[in-house]
Amino acid sequence: MAERLRAAGVEVVAPELHRGSLSADTAAVQAAVDLAAEPPLVLGHSYGGSVITGVRGAGRLVYLAAFVPDTGESAATLGGASPRLQEAITSEPDGSTRLRPDLAAEVLYNGCSDPLAAWAVGLLRPQAPGCGRGVPLHHGWKDTPSTYVVCGRDRVIDPALQRRMAERCTEVREWRTGHSPFVDRPGLLAELLEELMRR
Repeated sequence: MAERLRAAGVEVVAPELHRGSLSADTAAVQAAVDLAAEPPLVLGHSYGGSVITGVRGAGRLVYLAAFVPDTGESAATLGGASPRLQEAITSEPDGSTRLRPDLAAEVLYNGCSDPLAAWAVGLLRPQAPGCGRGVPLHHGWKDTPSTYVVCGRDRVIDPALQRRMAERCTEVREWRTGHSPFVDRPGLLAELLEELMRR
């Protein structure tokens, strides 16, 4: 996704997440926003919605099948994890969690070809304990224009929950995709981001 946008002349920064807590992840994205020459478009996918919610100074927030927590809420309290996703999660001795590779492709990358899904599964890493229970201290969607993309064939976050959270955003789009359109439909996402940046 980043390479596709860079080829179109868009500057892309993709901060590393899963640093151990929501606050650490939010600080990493905030640092990137603070370095931008002008207020940037900031995209969060899935848990990343909780991360971008806490960011200040963005020009627009884009929630892609993502959590949009309000005061006192976390991704965990919002719920929405499908039974199939819960089945795919395994716990590690250090308290982190990971997805079983044999189920991750089916849950995260439904709609992708087998080779593409296998490639994407190979990029997955464990999630630190407690990330999903973090509560943002700021709620950027309350004072920043925002776009929510509902993924109508999502097997991770129930589309009905996505639609409820999307009501908090300035505008809503809905795609007939699974949880990760940046893998199987990168052109669709690139077109949306380019449209939003032209505004």
